[in-house]
Amino acid sequence: MAMILPPALRHRKFTLLWAGQMVSIAGSQMQLWALFWHIRVLTDSPIAISLIGVVRFVPILLFSLLGGLVADLFDRRKILFITQSVSMLTAFGLWALTAAGSIQLWHIYALTAVQAVALSFDMPARQALTPNLLPRVDLPSAFSMNSIAQNVGSIVGPALSGIVIAAWGQQYTYFINAVSFMAVLAALLLMGPVEQHINPAARQRGLNLGAIGEGIQFIRSRPIILSSMILDFFATFFSSANTLLPFVARDVLHVDVIAYGWLSAAQSIGSVSAALVVSQRINLRRQGALLLGAVIIFGLATILFGLSQAFTLTMLALILVGAADTVSTILRNTMRQLQTPDAMRGRMTSINQIFFTGGPQLGEIEAGLVAEAFGVPFAILSGGVGCILAVAFIGLRWPQLRRYNGDEPVAAG
Repeated sequence: MAMILPPALRHRKFTLLWAGQMVSIAGSQMQLWALFWHIRVLTDSPIAISLIGVVRFVPILLFSLLGGLVADLFDRRKILFITQSVSMLTAFGLWALTAAGSIQLWHIYALTAVQAVALSFDMPARQALTPNLLPRVDLPSAFSMNSIAQNVGSIVGPALSGIVIAAWGQQYTYFINAVSFMAVLAALLLMGPVEQHINPAARQRGLNLGAIGEGIQFIRSRPIILSSMILDFFATFFSSANTLLPFVARDVLHVDVIAYGWLSAAQSIGSVSAALVVSQRINLRRQGALLLGAVIIFGLATILFGLSQAFTLTMLALILVGAADTVSTILRNTMRQLQTPDAMRGRMTSINQIFFTGGPQLGEIEAGLVAEAFGVPFAILSGGVGCILAVAFIGLRWPQLRRYNGDEPVAAG
């Protein structure tokens, strides 16, 4: 089948943001995986790396619901400009402290927490902005392209992290990431104003708990959205072991920092491949069954990752993990955005952010504790088993999700 230009890229404003994100994500992913390596150099404890998950999740837990309401009441494009600027400054802070030779673990945790606060406001605004940039019919294509941007950046960034650390030093991973945020800032300036529906009554009430409660009640009234969020949480809680990858690289596979960089990129290689396939498809049907199947494959690939003691097999397992995760992510995002009116999208996304961020971040802590007690391979293997059991439970508890086809009526908005 011949490749065609994805429909989402026919829209200028979306294309600008998409291209800027791809550059910025590469920098952010380079910083993230370099950060794991940096902590591993500073300490031998798996818990020290896993604590990054807590530091990233607690601000999101505290501020995400407020961030969603802000995204529904104010200009999403301006919100992104502020949050991206804050993230750029934190990266410069990591660079300056590392270059000066004075960085300590608490510096890393503190700056990561500041960046997480910015992310609490950034993600609801960014995801809710996407449907404002193009017609609803092109939304699945848009989320496929967003996945490609995420994962191209996640291939380039981790691969560069090892190269940059080896060639120039740890501090330059942070400096390059800081510069990469300028791509998104430029895109936001070039796209100009974006039309957005703001509920006049909600704007008049302002920032209040009642408006946040409306978002929670909305989620509870939509079984497809609610079940997909819970699936996301438990699957990623059990199968998240990214912070253990430095220990797999050094202590199980016995490879150097360059090979570690490629292992870090492996999931994204699978993700880009899957997203390219999905971006060419239209009218996907049996989406609920496809979603559940993708998460089962995600769990099975995690089990293979835990069992592997060879570099090539570990790469293959991580590629499968990434491919399955991307298929499920595209389907979940499309379901949720189509079932949510524009004036509620920020709050829906902020609630979802707690689930999909909380799952992997808390899962990293769980993986670290299990690794301390029973070893790294067992922590990864048991997580894959837990993921599959979670899929079975959710598929039985919410049969609406199993039966979801993709052509059901969407929410008015």
